Amino acid sequence: MNKRVTTADFRRMKQEGQPIAMLTAYDYPMATLVDASGIDAILVGDSLGNAVLGYDSTVPVTMDDMIHHLRAVSRGVKRSMVIGDMPFLSYHVSREESVRNAGRLMQEGLAQAVKLEGGREVVDTVKAITAAGIPVMGHLGLTPQSVHQLGGFKVQGKDREAAERLLTDAKLLEEAGAFAIVLECIPQQLAKVITESVSIPTIGIGAGVHCDGQVLVVNDLLGMFSNFTPKFVKKYANLKEQIVQACSSYREEVKNRVFPGPEHVFNMAEEELKKIY
Repeated sequence: MNKRVTTADFRRMKQEGQPIAMLTAYDYPMATLVDASGIDAILVGDSLGNAVLGYDSTVPVTMDDMIHHLRAVSRGVKRSMVIGDMPFLSYHVSREESVRNAGRLMQEGLAQAVKLEGGREVVDTVKAITAAGIPVMGHLGLTPQSVHQLGGFKVQGKDREAAERLLTDAKLLEEAGAFAIVLECIPQQLAKVITESVSIPTIGIGAGVHCDGQVLVVNDLLGMFSNFTPKFVKKYANLKEQIVQACSSYREEVKNRVFPGPEHVFNMAEEELKKIY
């Protein structure tokens, strides 16, 4: 359990037909718990914009945000591979800037790999980053950084033309040196075709069971939000209600002077107390 998961392990798991389990985490406490569960990889996703920072998309997330949260997660991990998302505009201006930013996620954020969104339009960028010795995970389908261009959070690849484009993009990312590809919100039939057509692992989120692995946002899995739950999310707990109830119980005990109780306080000798009056 203590051996660090690597890109070589990802390749081996695909070859052996062993599913890859991946979750997000954004801070030290959660990272230690996720890592202790035996999860293969932790994605410090730019989804922290929605899950932690209160934005309505991932677009406002900055490099400084990513590095800050990456460092916190990396300090809490002993086994899982830690992958850092490259945020909006961090890999779009030039190849040189893209490599520099990927390097910052590795050097300052202590990530083991980076993830970026896009297909054929980022192939040269993937080549440049991998040439610098930095492992790259691709991301196809619903790409949240392009949500405004896509016209919202919609399933991608539903018709022949769009499906063929995604299949081609997956092959191009593999040729460019990506070690894995996230497939988000695409039909399960297409995900199966893509998974069988590339030699690198596919990680699904809303892409069905035929991918080589799965990833979910840990806050969704734990039921910490109820405003909106995507169809592809399964809640394994309902922590929102438990947390609200715990905080409510604390409030009531404070208001009624029940907490702190005798077991939560410290005392001084009576003779010492008399000296301060």
